[in-house]
Amino acid sequence: MGEAWDTVINGDCLEAMAGLEPESIDLIFADPPYWMRTSGELQRVEGTIFDGVDDAWDQFSELGHYEDFTRAWLSACRRVLKPNGSIWVIGGMQCIHTIGAIMQELGFWIVNDVVWRKSNPTPNFHGTRLTNSHETLIWATKSKSSKYTFNYKTARELNTDTVSQGDYAKGVRKQMGSIWTFPVCSGTERLKNAAGKKLHSTQKPLALLLRVVAISSRYGDLVLDPFGGTMTTGVAAKILGRHYLMIEQDEQYCDAGVARLAMTMPEDGPIARATFDERPPRAPMTAMIDAGYFTVGEPFYLQDGREIAALDADGKLTFEDGRWDMHTLAAKARGSKASHLNGFDVWHVKRDGELVPISDVRERYREELRKRPDERQP
Repeated sequence: MGEAWDTVINGDCLEAMAGLEPESIDLIFADPPYWMRTSGELQRVEGTIFDGVDDAWDQFSELGHYEDFTRAWLSACRRVLKPNGSIWVIGGMQCIHTIGAIMQELGFWIVNDVVWRKSNPTPNFHGTRLTNSHETLIWATKSKSSKYTFNYKTARELNTDTVSQGDYAKGVRKQMGSIWTFPVCSGTERLKNAAGKKLHSTQKPLALLLRVVAISSRYGDLVLDPFGGTMTTGVAAKILGRHYLMIEQDEQYCDAGVARLAMTMPEDGPIARATFDERPPRAPMTAMIDAGYFTVGEPFYLQDGREIAALDADGKLTFEDGRWDMHTLAAKARGSKASHLNGFDVWHVKRDGELVPISDVRERYREELRKRPDERQP
């Protein structure tokens, strides 16, 4: 499978996926034909023609035809998706309910549906219905028991939908919700053909794909897009240090996408590596004593400088005539009604004559472990 990484395949997605190893893909993003069912010309209010979706790849004879097509590509995705992988599918009102029903029929487990709220939607030119200002993404796993990747803290860092710019600049972070606001792809981001017109009718904004890839995959994972289009998924994957496999049947889209990918540079950093979600190395008190970060018999203090207890070799604390674990004694020393407190939030030791929280000492020990990967915990 490794030889197929970071590749654009010009071909039919069913045929291409049939050649992939089972359970080899970490993350799938699919932007299938919506079957828009448009006919005739769409005119803007001022009389100009709107360039809508009338491509051959979006044409289906009837609902049964579209359902068969959907069932086929989703089944192929299910075969190549790892047991703990996940899949995102985007669609408009014309198709997303059909797609969602078939996903459940095939055994996918829906994690979330996400509303992409378009900040610059196309208006309804005839004024006969509400402006269609959103699309829906379904995020699903292979089964209910899948242990899928969700970089929760990274998602918080990326969440600018429910936090004002001012608060975000101050460091305020909130849970990411299921309504995401991005503009429709336009301007210099929109790929053009030789005639200067938009190359692809439904090119998705890169910001949308960067968010999907960042929060639901890991650095080095393999991301598949069976309807590659202008390769936006591949671009997002490459920027974030993931591998990509793009499938697209239109040769013109492939050529433009390959050129776009060639100009894309990885941007390593905490979002790409989801360092916000890293599990810190284990740091038991006995290990820190052995490493010289704490000394047997040294006093443990409260924040106000009162010396309360002494550290024993097994990590417990001696206080008056008894021995206590640090968390239970923390509550007792604080006079708390709770049975225990987190001792790392309570106790201090002296370093160079100054009181230092033991959590700071633990972090220095963890930093040493991070520099020695062979000693880190799995």
